[in-house]
Amino acid sequence: MPGFELFGEAERKEVQDVLNSGVLMRYGFDNQRQGHWKAKAMELEICQQLNVKHAQLLSSGTAALTSALVVAGIGAGDEVIVPAFTFVASFEAVLMVGATPVLVDIDNTLTMSPAAVAQAISAKTKAVMPVHMCGSMADMDALKSICKTENLLLIEDACQAIGGTYKGQNLGTIGDLGCFSFDAVKTITCGEGGAVITNNDLFAPLLDQYSDHGHDHLGSNRGTDGHPILGYNFRISELNAAVGLAQARRLPEFLRHQKHYYHILKTALARIPEIEFRRVPEGGEESYAFLNFFLPTEEQTKAAMLLFADQGIGDCFHYLDNNWHYVRQWDHLKWGNALNNLNEAQKIGLALIGRQNFQRSDAFLGRNISCLIKLGMTSTEVEQRAELMATLIGKVV
Repeated sequence: MPGFELFGEAERKEVQDVLNSGVLMRYGFDNQRQGHWKAKAMELEICQQLNVKHAQLLSSGTAALTSALVVAGIGAGDEVIVPAFTFVASFEAVLMVGATPVLVDIDNTLTMSPAAVAQAISAKTKAVMPVHMCGSMADMDALKSICKTENLLLIEDACQAIGGTYKGQNLGTIGDLGCFSFDAVKTITCGEGGAVITNNDLFAPLLDQYSDHGHDHLGSNRGTDGHPILGYNFRISELNAAVGLAQARRLPEFLRHQKHYYHILKTALARIPEIEFRRVPEGGEESYAFLNFFLPTEEQTKAAMLLFADQGIGDCFHYLDNNWHYVRQWDHLKWGNALNNLNEAQKIGLALIGRQNFQRSDAFLGRNISCLIKLGMTSTEVEQRAELMATLIGKVV
C-alpha cells in the first residue's frame, strides 16, 4: 500500500483504451466505446477476487459509504454506531444521509469494541459500522451476534483493508454491505474511486440506480431510462476505472508484497520484549497494509516517533492527536460546524459526542505506532528500515 507505487504498463494500457475510444463516461455511448467497459470490468474483477455477488463502482469511498447507508434505508432519526478511531468519511456519510453517528471506544484490535457497541444501542440504532482500520478487522462474530440479536444492519467500512479475511471470508463480504476506497493511498487505486459490495439481490440494483440520478439502466439509451428512485451523481469515470481495473487484477501481487514486507518489519521489532502487537481476532488475517504495535507508555511512543522523524523514517503514524482519524481533534464534528442545517437529532447527538469520554481509546492510541507497508520499497530497503526502527525503539524502552 499504496498501489500507485507500482504503476506500469498494465495501467497505461487500460487508460489508453479509454482514450482511444473517446468515451470517458461509464454509462451510454455503446457504439462508440469499441467494447470497452472499464467500470463494469472492474466490478466483475472485484466480485471474482472477493467472492461476492455484486459490486458497484463509485466515485469515492465516501460515496460508497453514503450509498450503502441509503440503500439500507438509513436516514433522519436513525443512529449508526461508528468507532471513535476511523477516517472522517465514516461519520460524514452518516450525517449526509440525515442520520446521527454514535461514537464508541476501540479495543486492542484498534477497531470498535463489541462491549462498547452493546452499551451504545438505543431504540434509534439502525446499523453498526465496524471500520477495519489499518488493514485488520474487528471481532466480527461478536458484532454479527449483536446485530442479529438487536435486528441491526452490519455495514463494513473496509476502505483500508481490501484483501484481509476473517474465518475464510473476505472483509467487506461479512456484513450486509461492504465499502472500499480506491483513492490515491489505498492498496489498489483509481486515483479517486470506491465500491460497495453485497450479496443482497435487493440492494444491488438500488446501488446502481442511486449512484446515477436514479436511472434504471434497463435500455441502451439514457434518454429513455426510467427513474424509479431519486438518486445523485456518484458515478466514476472510465479513466479512473481503467486505472483501477489494472490495479484490481494485480491485487494478489500487491498483497504478497505487503505480507512479505510486513513480516520483515515484524520479525525485527519482535526482538524487543516491550513491544506488543495489535490483536488480530482469532481466524482473521490482515491485509498487511500496516504494521501496528504498542509501546509501554505514551511518552515512550512519542519519543520513538521523534527519533523516527529525526532519522527520516516516514509513513509511521501516532494517531492520538491526528486530526483526520481520531475524535480528539474532530472539533468540527463536536461543534456541528456544517454548511447545511443539521436536524435536531443530529445536533443533540453531536453535542453528546463533545461531552463523551474516550479514555479507553486514548489509552490504546496513545501507545500505538502504525507503520505503512510501502509497496515501492525493495526487500533490502525494508530490512534496513526495520533494523533502524528496532534500534531507535530500543533507545526509548
